[in-house]
Amino acid sequence: MIKLPKNEGLNIIPFIDIMLVVLAMVLSISTFIASGKIKVDLPSASSAKPLESKDKITIIIDQNDIFYLNDNQISIDELNSKISITPKDTIVELKSDKEAKFDSFVKILDILKINNHENFSIITEKIQ
Repeated sequence: MIKLPKNEGLNIIPFIDIMLVVLAMVLSISTFIASGKIKVDLPSASSAKPLESKDKITIIIDQNDIFYLNDNQISIDELNSKISITPKDTIVELKSDKEAKFDSFVKILDILKINNHENFSIITEKIQ
């Protein structure tokens, strides 16, 4: 047991400082986890409509030309194999960042065409 002199108390100021730093770290990390979606700046179109379907997969191309399947990073070869086993009636949503190379978008369309998967939708933002 630690004995403290009678005139000295326990100094909790350093403990409070540490707890405030830990709290700031937890809040910043939890904000990132809550908005853990992949940031994609979609192109705009005046004819954009919301898409409603239960059976769908989402392919995303970010601004650095990295491919994602349902929010999980994937290589182009893995994507090809996943599309080949996907049922033909499943809707494929294509989301491509404005800054992504058109070549990346064409690669996805080529994979869909090779696998005879013609049930896809290109996702855009509606012009206001």
